[in-house]
Amino acid sequence: MGDSLLLRHQAAISAMFKAKQQLGKYRIQRRLSRGPFADVYAALDTIEGVRVALKIPQAGLMTKEFLEDFRKEVRLMARLDHANILRLKDASFIGSRLVIAFPLGEGTLADRMCYRLSLRTMLDYAGQMLEAVAHAHSNQIIHCDIKPENFILFSGNQLRLTDFGIAKVAHRTIQASGSGTVGYVAPEQAMGKPSVRSDVFSLGLVFYRMFSGHLPEWPYTWPPPGFAKLRERVHPDLIGVIHRAMQIDPRKRFKSAVQMQAALKRAKPRALRRGARLRKRTGGGNAKGDWKTIRRRQFQKEYGAALQTRFSCPRCGGPVSEPMRACPWCGAPRSVHRDETRFPARCPRCMRGMKLDWRYCPWCYGAGFAVSANRHYSDAQYQARCSSPGCSPGLLMPFMRYCPWCRRKVRRKWKLPDDGRERCPSCGWGVVKSFWDYCPWCGKRLRGR
Repeated sequence: MGDSLLLRHQAAISAMFKAKQQLGKYRIQRRLSRGPFADVYAALDTIEGVRVALKIPQAGLMTKEFLEDFRKEVRLMARLDHANILRLKDASFIGSRLVIAFPLGEGTLADRMCYRLSLRTMLDYAGQMLEAVAHAHSNQIIHCDIKPENFILFSGNQLRLTDFGIAKVAHRTIQASGSGTVGYVAPEQAMGKPSVRSDVFSLGLVFYRMFSGHLPEWPYTWPPPGFAKLRERVHPDLIGVIHRAMQIDPRKRFKSAVQMQAALKRAKPRALRRGARLRKRTGGGNAKGDWKTIRRRQFQKEYGAALQTRFSCPRCGGPVSEPMRACPWCGAPRSVHRDETRFPARCPRCMRGMKLDWRYCPWCYGAGFAVSANRHYSDAQYQARCSSPGCSPGLLMPFMRYCPWCRRKVRRKWKLPDDGRERCPSCGWGVVKSFWDYCPWCGKRLRGR
């Protein structure tokens, strides 16, 4: 992120809304997410008596150009009428703020993918994703930011696609600026030349992650990590659909999500029959080697929420969290975080999240950042203080390696939430020896295993 954009983010953060604050007819309940250009809040519509999601561009970014982009998003969504596309409830100015209201879902596909999914459910989700994107493509609209976080889950396992903020209307020649989310963006889109085939590529990556538990990293090669699990789990015809969608050369992919949808419909019956045979052969899924799945599921139940292990190791598929420097299951290094972050900015060195008032990256020994304001923003996750005298405010979050205010190395031996008994013999930080083979903080193999 460039310095100018970072400074504008810092100016914008001061305009966040608080719980119980009134905004027109809406009463803010809590913030759901913070994006690069807009925040999303859960709110109550006090007139209709229903809960909604409010998307509000950050005040410091309300330039004429950004405002026009959000107007385009509203107009694009107004053109789309489909059960798998999130409908717009309202878009209006409340005071000087643009407020876009949507129905409030139960979570995102990214949240759901953190837990076990049956083959039938995954195929159902895949079909719904293609329904949404195919409808957009039929209306000559490219989404340009297909990712699990942009599919909202509603009751009855219904998925709805949202966030057309950087979508482009497809003309003969399309010019863009390499928009999209790192991890799911097509190579040609990163070069500023998106097309409907770019959405197809992103869908292929989402499908691969959902069916295998792995998100391939650039440069993409076939077969990617996790292919053995994919081949064991799904029919070759379905693998063929995913492979064709993930082709580096756009000309070798499906022409659009409409063509990909037809291919999935042909492959789905065979995939379901193969899945049924596997369940029958293994007595309901207790196959040899499934102990790993059971073990990781139990870990997630006990520690997943506290440690925020929302991501998967690309090598072994084990659950990992953003601060971890190594996979605790296979020891693979994680010097760079290649998944999403809950923070509004990223360190350009380690790609981990940054708060906008931090002067230094607390996860790596990277360069400092310019801070435009002296104001410090509180956060419930701060749980300790820097040991350096005079460091202000000197607040630390669990598993920080360096102080984000003075860059001093953190001497604290971080414990695991609610369990400080087990420590890594090398670094002294908290570990779970009953589950982990490696220390996620220093990467050393745990003794006695």
